[in-house]
Amino acid sequence: MDEQYIPDLGFDWNELLLLVQTKGIEFGINLVLALLIFYVGKLVVNLIVRGTAKVMQAQEVDKTLQTFVCNLERMVLMVIVIIAAIGQLGIQTTSFIAIFGAAGLAVGLALQGSLSNFASGVLIVLFRPYKVGDFIEGAGISGVVVEVQILTTVLKTGDNKQIIVPNGQIMNSIITNYSANDQRRVDMVVGVSYDDDLDKVRSTLQELIDADDRILDEPACTIAVSALADSSVNFVVRPWVKTADYWGVMFDMTEAIKKRFDKEGISFPFPQQDVHLHTVKD
Repeated sequence: MDEQYIPDLGFDWNELLLLVQTKGIEFGINLVLALLIFYVGKLVVNLIVRGTAKVMQAQEVDKTLQTFVCNLERMVLMVIVIIAAIGQLGIQTTSFIAIFGAAGLAVGLALQGSLSNFASGVLIVLFRPYKVGDFIEGAGISGVVVEVQILTTVLKTGDNKQIIVPNGQIMNSIITNYSANDQRRVDMVVGVSYDDDLDKVRSTLQELIDADDRILDEPACTIAVSALADSSVNFVVRPWVKTADYWGVMFDMTEAIKKRFDKEGISFPFPQQDVHLHTVKD
């Protein structure tokens, strides 16, 4: 049998094998170094972010600003670490940055809502309509501010539910901050019968107000007749309290008024109608 003819392709197979081995070893070393850069860089980023947080805490910077700055700092530094790791693999970082910028522009156009939320987050940090720990109402949601992130605000409701609201929705809505001021007014309406002595009702309400140490002397509490309703004479009772005591005073005063009025013989009228019957003779 004749030997098979192997054409001469113009290169040495040994050199090709050596080249593949050399490039493979080089790529493997670069891959290990890239992973090492990413791992070490991530550790350094965490140390820097923690250091920034400690410095801001030592300077007693607002917690809302602390959270926002740390999240933004972490994101920027991690992008730098990733670019450095990719550069170690031999990829031209300048071209990569250009591609990344073009892709970022395309993604930005597609994620206009997210950019709006980011801009709103910056505005929240700058103008501070609320901060961590405040009880607010915005975008139809009410709760205590737990954290202000780059894109969202985390709220905790009274029944301990966590609600994440986009910053853009909050900034585009009316924001009610119940914790902005140290004092709040408790507005209550008390209805009594037309047969009751109004002076007695007023003095009884005043005694209840004076007996509660949580109610502030200044501004003075308002006790006045507000309306002559269909079935009752309505008093408005408007004491001023510290913001933290608002709900406690509201609930306790409502119960105290009911018990004291029962003791004093002051009645709470029920809605009623007078029906007159006429007999029609054949």
